[in-house]
Amino acid sequence: MCGRYASSRKPEDLAEEFEVRGELPHLEPDFNVAPTKQVYAVVERPPAKDEEPEREPERQLRALTWGLVPFWAKDPKIGSRMINARVETLAEKPAYRQAFAKRRTLLPADGYFEWYETEQRTKAGKPRKQPYFIRPADGGLLAMAGLYEIWRDPDRADDDPERFLWTCTVITTSAEDSVGRIHDRMPMMLPRERYADWLDPRRTETDDLLGLLEPAAPGRLEAYPVSTLVSNVRNNGPELLEPLPLEELADEAPAPVEGRG
Repeated sequence: MCGRYASSRKPEDLAEEFEVRGELPHLEPDFNVAPTKQVYAVVERPPAKDEEPEREPERQLRALTWGLVPFWAKDPKIGSRMINARVETLAEKPAYRQAFAKRRTLLPADGYFEWYETEQRTKAGKPRKQPYFIRPADGGLLAMAGLYEIWRDPDRADDDPERFLWTCTVITTSAEDSVGRIHDRMPMMLPRERYADWLDPRRTETDDLLGLLEPAAPGRLEAYPVSTLVSNVRNNGPELLEPLPLEELADEAPAPVEGRG
């Protein structure tokens, strides 16, 4: 499960990292990205039907809504329930099958949040949850593999610039050992050398594409506890990424996990 993440890089920096060309969208730094928000996404678009068919796909940086709406959906509200797509069923589920074959994306992130359920109880008797921030151990960018869709609003005119809704989902996999004790799922990370193959819309073979998706090697990520302020989506600032002092760590919660390079 990936339900919150941080994305604070400037679009110009993302364009350099992912070798993007053309006009760039501009979103404010977001330290508490939640479902249905606008997020940066790297895509490769094939040439339009009326353009030269032999032209190379164009790599773009776009602002998409987090929560995938399948092209066949009758109600776009379905997207709020489709923020994650399990890698184990990508090629099978109708909601993801065509996007997996043709519309793949990379979602840049500083890192993501997960909540560890402790044995402590709240005043309401529910388990107390301790949030953790999980990020690349080398301080680099996290490129999360994802899918995107383009949904056509049947109630809007053909000349309405808002008739198309672009949405995305994060692909998840089993968590590697060092962060698996916090949560059993994690976003699928892609290394730089696989960016081009993953984004290329001309690649459509299922086995070929699945072969690009391998869980992160142990030690690539580090995790540390952060303030419960992140649990409220209205809180948004760099302080959400500050490590929580160990003396404030809830009993029974795992200690910070350090990457091993």
